[in-house]
Amino acid sequence: MNYYAGIDAGSTYLKSALIDDKGIVSTKVIATGIDNSGNAEKLIYQIAEESGIKRDDIKYIMSTGYSRKAIDIADDDISEITAHAYGIRLTAPSNVKPGLIIDIGGQDSKLIYLDEFHRVKNFTMNDKCAAGTGKFMEVIAQILETTIDQIGPISLESNAPCDINSMCVVFAQSEVISLIARKFSRKDILAGMHISMAKRMVKMTRKSEINGDIVMTGGGALNVGLQKAFEDELMTDIYVANHPQYNGSLGAALIARERMTKEKAV
Repeated sequence: MNYYAGIDAGSTYLKSALIDDKGIVSTKVIATGIDNSGNAEKLIYQIAEESGIKRDDIKYIMSTGYSRKAIDIADDDISEITAHAYGIRLTAPSNVKPGLIIDIGGQDSKLIYLDEFHRVKNFTMNDKCAAGTGKFMEVIAQILETTIDQIGPISLESNAPCDINSMCVVFAQSEVISLIARKFSRKDILAGMHISMAKRMVKMTRKSEINGDIVMTGGGALNVGLQKAFEDELMTDIYVANHPQYNGSLGAALIARERMTKEKAV
């Protein structure tokens, strides 16, 4: 059996996916740390060992993400946009035909428009500041003395979301502190945060036509409050990818398998 790996080298986490000729074998995540290349190598050896195979059984490794070109163990690298478009072929829920990927990462957010063959038609990114990203949600969660995995469920309890107009992290932080001082509840503040994030991203969707279903990927896809906010703003169902945090690394692994198959055919 041949194995192929993808590494999504993010600024905060390294995500790895291992596939074979049939499908997904394993996924694993570790902190990026200060030695992203060295930690990526450790990650590959760990995922191989936990999957019961040797490092040499992995025939091709493709990297993607923020620091993809710095990953020495990778055989090649590919852009995040292409990797996510490939990954959705494995992660899209059954009977869902993705036309738009909403990827909420730690440091940026992306909208990737696909054609009927899962090829990239267009994309747009928010990478100028942390607003609308996982980091933004982490900052607000800390101020409100809760955890990133709880902010979604808590926000769903709200019946009167606050208005949060500042999308710069620094100004939004001050705005949230002001809301706390004025005795607004945590659930209403969090609901307002999710709505403001969704509105910002929805404005970006107007740059291209959506043909197909909308699927969320990235760590933000695990946030039920954010999913609901997108559904309310776009007035349509929003689907969450299977293994959403690993969509990029799975896409990179698929490209690695395709690359190896082509090289064998030559």
